[in-house]
Amino acid sequence: MIVDRQGRRFRNLRVSLTAACNYACTYCVPNGKRLVAAQDELSAQALARGVAYLIEAAGIERLRITGGEPLVSPRLDGFLAAIAKLPLDDISLTTNGQLLARKLPALHAAGIRRLNVSLDTLDPLAFRRIARGGDLASVLAGMQRASEQGMRIKVNMVPMRGQNLDQVLPLLDYCLERGFELRFIELMRMGHLASDRNAFLQQFVGLDQVLGLIGTEHAFEQVDVPVDATALRYQIPGKGHFGVIANESVPFCRGCSRLRLSSTGWLHGCLSSSNRHFVGDLLEKPRHQALPALQRLLVKALADKQDVAFSGGVTVMKVIGG
Repeated sequence: MIVDRQGRRFRNLRVSLTAACNYACTYCVPNGKRLVAAQDELSAQALARGVAYLIEAAGIERLRITGGEPLVSPRLDGFLAAIAKLPLDDISLTTNGQLLARKLPALHAAGIRRLNVSLDTLDPLAFRRIARGGDLASVLAGMQRASEQGMRIKVNMVPMRGQNLDQVLPLLDYCLERGFELRFIELMRMGHLASDRNAFLQQFVGLDQVLGLIGTEHAFEQVDVPVDATALRYQIPGKGHFGVIANESVPFCRGCSRLRLSSTGWLHGCLSSSNRHFVGDLLEKPRHQALPALQRLLVKALADKQDVAFSGGVTVMKVIGG
């Protein structure tokens, strides 16, 4: 078991199937150009082998499939089939929901019962302005169908001043009425926002402001979460729960257990570090050769984690998933 001096180890793995995305969200890409798949993205079989090796080398217990947008990847079906056979406690998927309705049969067959859907507004015009792609109706229909099929749904919203702050309460009420759990994610200093401090500060909405808005209509209380949880969780008695990933306001680096594997074979131990470690070549080797080398790289990846708080990162979030 690989453990650092703070007692942290890798338990949760995010695998990016592709860097491609059918959106170009304002907080992710500044120029409005949609990200496309990298030319050297690994096969579904290689990525699944990476998951299997990381289960053994690092003790990975939970997997989340990410992107880009994983539902646009031609590797999705093959990857789902392969990971369904692995000894994981939980498999979930993060999506923008645009293609969710048509992909539900494959997700359900692979044993996925939890979805995180990125949705920043219920206003169709604001949706187009922020996402710069897709349409709101398809996302809402996909979530409804997934819910009817027994999927547990969390909705991820990034509240931003001047863009969607007026949607905090409408989106919360929408989720409470349907049994979805809304999570507000503080804007992160990633990609272009890491270097443009003014742009970040002009849009940033923190924990206190979010809770203040909610408090105007709902009474709530904080509830306990696992030690390595990223979200603060709150209960609205008789109605449901919501969470806040308060990356800036209440850093969670001391308990972080996350590891990321990119579609091109790079391990990222921390979003706030520019360090990355190539494992693509190891995934073509047999287990007895790959595991010792992989463990050495995992030691380095774990050392990349921040001791206290996120300090920003130049990596574009969509390249390595959320």
